[in-house]
Amino acid sequence: SPPLPRLFPGRLSAFPLFLLALLLGFASLLWLQLSCSGEGPVPGGQDRGAPRQPCPPPAPLQPVRDEPSWGPHRLALLVPFRERFEELLAFVPYMHRFLSKKKIRHRIFILNQVDHFRFNRASLINVGFLESGNDTDYIAMHDVDLLPLNEHLDYSFPEAGPFHVASPELHPLYHYKTYVGGILLLTKQHYELCNGMSNRFWGWGREDDEFYRRIKGAGLQVRRPSGITTGYETFQHLHDPAWRKRDQKRIAAQKQEQFKVDREGGLNNVRYRIESRTDLSVAGAPCTVLNILLDCDTNETPWCTFG
Repeated sequence: SPPLPRLFPGRLSAFPLFLLALLLGFASLLWLQLSCSGEGPVPGGQDRGAPRQPCPPPAPLQPVRDEPSWGPHRLALLVPFRERFEELLAFVPYMHRFLSKKKIRHRIFILNQVDHFRFNRASLINVGFLESGNDTDYIAMHDVDLLPLNEHLDYSFPEAGPFHVASPELHPLYHYKTYVGGILLLTKQHYELCNGMSNRFWGWGREDDEFYRRIKGAGLQVRRPSGITTGYETFQHLHDPAWRKRDQKRIAAQKQEQFKVDREGGLNNVRYRIESRTDLSVAGAPCTVLNILLDCDTNETPWCTFG
C-alpha cells in the first residue's frame, strides 16, 4: 500500500505527526477493545457492573470478494473524512466485513478533505457521488464514527425511496423525527432528483436537516428500519467529544442562513479538484481514498474560513 503521508496530505502532512496520529489511533483501538471487553477501565468512571458497549468483531484476515450471485446492484459507501485516522482504521475493515456478510456488493470511498477551508460534509458527499463511477448505482452517506451492530439492518438497494438506516429511534445521539443524518441510503437517480446536498454548510451540522427538506421537495418519502429491537444499542458511536471537538462555530451571517433551503446549489455547482485517487487495503479491506480540494466563494459563504 502507498505510504500514508502521501494519502492524507494537509495540516498533518509532516511524517512525525502522521506517525504520532497512527500511534494514537492504535492506542485508541486498544483502549476500545479493552473497555468493551471488560479487561480495561470503564469509560466515564461508571460502575464495573454497568453494561458495556459491544465490541466490533475482528476484521477478516483475507479480503472478501463479492460474487455475481449477490445481485445486480452495487453500493458506493461515501465516507466524509478529515484527520480521524483512529476511526478510519476501525471503520473500513468492519464495514467491509459487515456488508460482505450481508452479500452487499460495495465500494468504500474515503472522501478526504485536504484544503484549508472548514469541513464541508455535504460537498464531500456531492464529490463522492460524482466520482463514484458507473459501476455503482446507489449510495450510502455514512459517518466514519458510526458502526452498525445489528446484522438485521438493511443496506440493500433502496428502490422505494431514501432509506434512513440510522433512524432517530436507533441513533445513540439524535432522536428528532426529521433527522436523516448518520447513515442514509439513496439510489443515484433519487440523489440527482434532489440535486444532491447544499454546498453552503461549512463547519459541523445542519446540512442533513436541509437535505431532509430537499427530499420532501422532490416528492420522496423517507423510509426507516422496522423490527429492530436493539434500540440505542443498534450502533457503536466511536467519536469521543472530549478528545476531538467538532467545529460548531457560527458567525452572524451563517446563523441567518443555516435554516434556509438552498434552492440553487447542489450537485450542479460543487467546486472541487481531486488531488489524488488511491486504492488501498486496510487490514485486508479494500477502499479508495480521494484527496479532495474544495473551493469556496468567500463572497457567497464567508463562513467557509476560520477567519
